[in-house]
Amino acid sequence: MENRRAGGRDPQGRSYFSFASFEDPDGNRWLLQEITTRLPGREWKSTRAGAMEVARLAEVLRETEEHHGQNEKTHGQHHWWDWYVPYLNARQNGSSPEEAAATADRYMGKIKRLAPGR
Repeated sequence: MENRRAGGRDPQGRSYFSFASFEDPDGNRWLLQEITTRLPGREWKSTRAGAMEVARLAEVLRETEEHHGQNEKTHGQHHWWDWYVPYLNARQNGSSPEEAAATADRYMGKIKRLAPGR
């Protein structure tokens, strides 16, 4: 089968018309396609809250550390990020700090099997 793709960027800069390919050291072949504007019906639609501003994210990270510090006193040894991620996700999606802490605690208990006092 003949490859009709020309190497390099599309001279007209059109979306979907520029390709690059390579083979990694393990022998896997990769084909990359540049998409600068999606076709109608193929747009990425976010189903969650939008990205936080940097200042707001810093504030929520500080808040997360405070709540995590309380959690660490009663829960067994664990990686901090296992608790931070569900907390931050809940806060980004509109939960109160208390609701987010409860969400993170449930995650640690059900998924990580790390209950208080362990």
